[in-house]
Amino acid sequence: MEFITIILIALSLSVDSFAVTVSTGISGGKVATINALKIAFSLAFFQSLLTFLGWIAGYEVLELVKSIGHWIAFVLLSFIGAKMIYESFSKKKKKSFAPLDIRILLTISFATSIDALFTGMSFGLINTAFPTVLFASCIIGIITFIVAISGIFFAKIAGTLLGKKIEVFGGIVLIGIGLKILLT
Repeated sequence: MEFITIILIALSLSVDSFAVTVSTGISGGKVATINALKIAFSLAFFQSLLTFLGWIAGYEVLELVKSIGHWIAFVLLSFIGAKMIYESFSKKKKKSFAPLDIRILLTISFATSIDALFTGMSFGLINTAFPTVLFASCIIGIITFIVAISGIFFAKIAGTLLGKKIEVFGGIVLIGIGLKILLT
């Protein structure tokens, strides 16, 4: 597998992480740099890990998970997105979206990594060698980390300029990602 192919795959897989971190950065209010690093690391770790685990799982599991994986991702992302939209319109004292809550962080990290699992499975189907998959998994993690950090810092700027409207947009984006996963 060529290096440029691995980079393009990594960039494609990281698009969902970018959208999620923009949404997270918007709804999370002021995200400290250390917290941004934690969120980005979690997303990157799951992208990398699920790519590698997908390769291990191979073709046998592909058919089973493929039939329900898109539903899992859709439900998880839609729930989080709907919660963000609901909270943006809530008149009561608003609890901020807690992207560092371990349940939320793991949910987001897993949901955005379903496509990485299938990518890893496809690596197994084309008999990609272990060193290549290990290298590809690391590159996917690194690029996802960079893209996720960029999304959080982009959200800080957008959130300041657009206020609550951007939080609604962030929720819609998460639901849209869930729908995209469901339909593809």
